[in-house]
Amino acid sequence: MKDSLGMPVFLGQDRRRAIRFLVGAGGVAALALVGLAGWPASAEESTGAAARLMVQDDPKAGRAVLLVRGKTAWVYRYGNEVDLPHYILFSPTGQQLTIEQAEPYPHHRSFWFADMVQLAGERPASFYNAWYSRVDKNDPRSPFKDRIRHLKLTVEQPTGQGSLVIHKELLWEIDQQKPVLDEQRTMKVLDLGDGEYFLDIVFTLRASYGEVTFLSDASHYAWPYLRMTPEFSVQKGGVITNSEGQVNQKETDMQVAKWVDYSNTVAGRTEGVAVFSHSDNEHPHRWLTRDYGTFGPRRADEKNGKKFTLKQGETIKTRIGVLVHKGDVQQGRVAQRYQQYLDGTLRPASP
Repeated sequence: MKDSLGMPVFLGQDRRRAIRFLVGAGGVAALALVGLAGWPASAEESTGAAARLMVQDDPKAGRAVLLVRGKTAWVYRYGNEVDLPHYILFSPTGQQLTIEQAEPYPHHRSFWFADMVQLAGERPASFYNAWYSRVDKNDPRSPFKDRIRHLKLTVEQPTGQGSLVIHKELLWEIDQQKPVLDEQRTMKVLDLGDGEYFLDIVFTLRASYGEVTFLSDASHYAWPYLRMTPEFSVQKGGVITNSEGQVNQKETDMQVAKWVDYSNTVAGRTEGVAVFSHSDNEHPHRWLTRDYGTFGPRRADEKNGKKFTLKQGETIKTRIGVLVHKGDVQQGRVAQRYQQYLDGTLRPASP
């Protein structure tokens, strides 16, 4: 049985077996359910008792979906036809917040993480611009020469209501087979209620295959970046706000801040998304913001637009929070929730 997205749905006894799965690139679909008071013996007994959080994965399609109380929160795209695995975010009322691809920057990937690096003894590789690395540039179905490849997804067994932890393993590779960096992503999901949700994400890169030098300038790397849909952009009436009270690209671009929010009223509904930089990161640091829709944190100045090298075995990481909220920056309580994030007091809503 499948839902409207074409993803598998588990009922009855299958639901009780669907708590935790390890998923490889060619494995079976994964499902994780959280927050039920008990596991009903039949679908009939479960009427009205929807799972608070659910992850559905379809490796053949190269797509996973996070559902929050039955509504799509994000779609994760990672198949062989994808240059950079990425998330498409949806608002509390189901509006699409981030766009998968947009001209004149087709390499922008909705919500993505990438950089330009060089493995010792190999050529430089811009994973940020992996979209342009097709083996046959005249064939839109040609494989990518350079890409970040999704390896597997693991969903932790739930330990409480309203939260879920997802682990991903990825490989940065050039020339279709040469490994450059190992990546691990850990994402804790919180159901905040009323359609709102929070993602606490740690991105970790390891130089497992030799020294790796980071080569990007101050703009052309995603650490990470989000690209809003045109409807949510400042150009369509949206507002960028940072932790210092500055607004829109003119005031916020390449300015030091702790968080940045992007909100708008679309189809009569005011909603938005804020990105938080955790205190674990090096501070202060700047943010790139664009009125057309792209924004995200930079590394601290000594590693922003300046070369630096990871020795073999060393790691670099960043930790960010993503708050998808109703209302504008004030109504969404962005500043308050940022402080709760740092204090460790941001909690799931009651069932």
